[in-house]
Amino acid sequence: MRPWHREDRRHRVLARSNVSRPEEISSYIAYCPAGTTLDELIRIAGSRWAVEECFQTAEQDCGLDDYQVRRYPGRHRHMTLAMAAHACLTVLRDRQLDTDKAETDPPSSSTSASPKSDA
Repeated sequence: MRPWHREDRRHRVLARSNVSRPEEISSYIAYCPAGTTLDELIRIAGSRWAVEECFQTAEQDCGLDDYQVRRYPGRHRHMTLAMAAHACLTVLRDRQLDTDKAETDPPSSSTSASPKSDA
């Protein structure tokens, strides 16, 4: 495999419209390897929203945006701690959702045949 800095790279433009408001068009400029397919670009552009939502949740729940420091080390520590707290909360929420789902799901019925009796 060739190192990434030697690959030919291209700029591409992606545009998408909102299904409920087709007049709204969002566009993205992508800088990617020449062989990148349109499907790959679409998948990567779509993942951007999940990352943005993650940061918004971390800002609201963990104080990611509540720092007032003037130097990089303090900012780096604050952001690292806030993101670690966010990761912990995400795992705890996921476990709680799994527990809640398990409590509301009907018990699975056994489809095995009844034990044979000796006759």
